[in-house]
Amino acid sequence: MSEWNRVPLESLLKSGVSYGIVQPGSAEATGVPIVRVKDVRNGRIDTSDPLRVSPDVELKYSRTRLQGGEVLLTLVGSTGQVAIASDRLAGWNVARAIGVLRPISDISPRWLQYFIESEDAQQYIREHLNTTVQATLNLKDVRALPVPLPSDQEREGIVSVIGSLDDKIAVNERITATADTLANALFRRAMLEYPAGFTERPLSGTAEFVNGRAFTKGATGTGRMVVRIAEINGGPSASTVYNDIDVPEQHVAKPGDVLFAWSGSLTVARWFRPEAVINQHIFKCVPKHGYPQWLINHLVHRKIDEFRAIAADKATTMGHIQRKHLDEAVPVPDREVLQMLHAEIGPLWNRALLAEQENLKLGTIRDTLLPQVMSGRLRVKDAEKIVEDHT
Repeated sequence: MSEWNRVPLESLLKSGVSYGIVQPGSAEATGVPIVRVKDVRNGRIDTSDPLRVSPDVELKYSRTRLQGGEVLLTLVGSTGQVAIASDRLAGWNVARAIGVLRPISDISPRWLQYFIESEDAQQYIREHLNTTVQATLNLKDVRALPVPLPSDQEREGIVSVIGSLDDKIAVNERITATADTLANALFRRAMLEYPAGFTERPLSGTAEFVNGRAFTKGATGTGRMVVRIAEINGGPSASTVYNDIDVPEQHVAKPGDVLFAWSGSLTVARWFRPEAVINQHIFKCVPKHGYPQWLINHLVHRKIDEFRAIAADKATTMGHIQRKHLDEAVPVPDREVLQMLHAEIGPLWNRALLAEQENLKLGTIRDTLLPQVMSGRLRVKDAEKIVEDHT
């Protein structure tokens, strides 16, 4: 990057940097959705559970109303996270802790995203944080961020090669979401069409719920990942613990296993990462009676809202359920209906898992190439060859 001309970020924006709604007020079920810091992660914007604010409140912040194509940057707390608002977010707004960047026509939003993701920009952000109370990035420092500006051809080449990986990752995410949605629809349809083929049975009778252990204690820092609730929700991070320890098979998570965090966020997830060790507060759901993993996943999901309500009523620092709650009834298909469903849902489960595993590979390639091409150490043609050889 040292050979490339640098300009202040502000000079590449249409109208500087703006932050969003300062006082959102009470949430409104039918209000205007806004993007918060927690919604921006790993270059994506999670739109599954947005805060919705009164239209009257949102109207006062029209300057940050999204149209699609804006670059969003987190300014408070988990600073330096960046993502591009898609056209689907047109009409949304953002919270106070989100900066909205609208690049000029000559600058691709992806170029700004990729640079802000680079170690060069992240180091700048760390050096300019105000950490008196909570980590905060001031707008004046964002505006002054030195952005490298290689030739149009070089920028387009870099955006193209990294963007192709992002596009493939996005396709796989849609495949996973579609497969899981279709699987749920097929199960619900079967319950309606074949009510006699389902029997209410205890959830605990369908799987063995094996609790993890405190494998973070005395961790070696090498070996397999220790899966905690944070890793289920967001994958590995700088705080992830690794431990080179031998544990019983029942405490090992393998791709395709169903994991259920029974405290805190109460999350159910299909594990798709490499083999890992399961920490305490997480159940490994081991199917009984030859039941497939997808069925256990579906049955736990059917109870998850109820379990979360139970946990929310706990007068403890971290809500949780008890084993007795696993004895509550769920609709279990008989052998004939299960066989029919497995022929339809089994392939969907496997395809979703494959897409998730493919994205791990694509993400690794992306994370390897990004700093190389953004620093000018790797030519675009060489990066294109690497992508071609590995995808």
